[in-house]
Amino acid sequence: MILADKIIRLRKKLGWSQEELAEKMNVSRQSVSKWEGANSIPDLNKIIMLSQIFDVSTDFLLKDENEEFEVATEAKELGINHITLEQATEYVEHKIAMTNLVSKGVVLCVCSAMPLFFFMAMAETNRFNMTGDIAAALGIVSVLILVSVGVSFFIKTNQYQDEIAAIEDEPFELAYGVHSVFHEKRKQFRPAYNLRLSVGIFCFIVSFVPLLCVSIFSFEQDIVLLMIDVLLFIIAVGLFIILPVSAKYDAYSNVLKEAVKETETTRRTKRAEKLAGFYWPLLIAIYLGWSFWTMAWGITWIIWPVGAVLFAALVGLMELLHKDTP
Repeated sequence: MILADKIIRLRKKLGWSQEELAEKMNVSRQSVSKWEGANSIPDLNKIIMLSQIFDVSTDFLLKDENEEFEVATEAKELGINHITLEQATEYVEHKIAMTNLVSKGVVLCVCSAMPLFFFMAMAETNRFNMTGDIAAALGIVSVLILVSVGVSFFIKTNQYQDEIAAIEDEPFELAYGVHSVFHEKRKQFRPAYNLRLSVGIFCFIVSFVPLLCVSIFSFEQDIVLLMIDVLLFIIAVGLFIILPVSAKYDAYSNVLKEAVKETETTRRTKRAEKLAGFYWPLLIAIYLGWSFWTMAWGITWIIWPVGAVLFAALVGLMELLHKDTP
């Protein structure tokens, strides 16, 4: 690694622009640009200043070794993890294993209410001599059991936190050849990712169709309750399809992005994901509560298009507020 590359990496590690580094060095931005473009070399006094500003040795700045061992040593001195092919592969495996646990937990939590609605439907038709009180008791017990098991899966994910932290939470660089290997892996995986993502999204879209049809054409409450079970089941299937495949694709992308600074697009996506994390479950709860309270299933479906428009408006408002924040 030559001096120009080291200056670029050290500057970016500290989050400085060329102008900021130039100001600290008492030189022009053009001088810094020439250093980083290898069009000129700082004099000895400037080398000493750079070593002091970046808190590295002058030997580190001046040596140009390119061997893998030297690159790893340089990365360590910079406080950047040096990720080998084996480490990157293990990260992807741990990420997938952790997401499999999360997927199981999410599916169990989503499906936890299914026994409750099933028992309530049985009570509506007096099948199995089931009363409303018995149905409620059995349903609540089932919810507690399934949610407890689901939470246990979430807790188990902690065992993978340390293994994935080196790539997800800390700056790093890849050993020689790792980038090309994972770029090819992601390229080969993309068709399967797109297909499964499409199937999962399709599940989400059609999950409300049975309930809407029953709400419009039938007023039998037991059928409505059973269709809610169908809705929850289809959503669970969609989540079980999307979560693992998304985690694998994201793991490949995380390896490839190295220590690149988070883009504004990524930050916007994360803000929208945080909003969606509580917005849509809340909307589902409001929909079910309103529908059961009024039993006007043929009307309450309007909450979904209104909710979608409101969600888009909230995301836009978040971006406006974020831009106004210094």
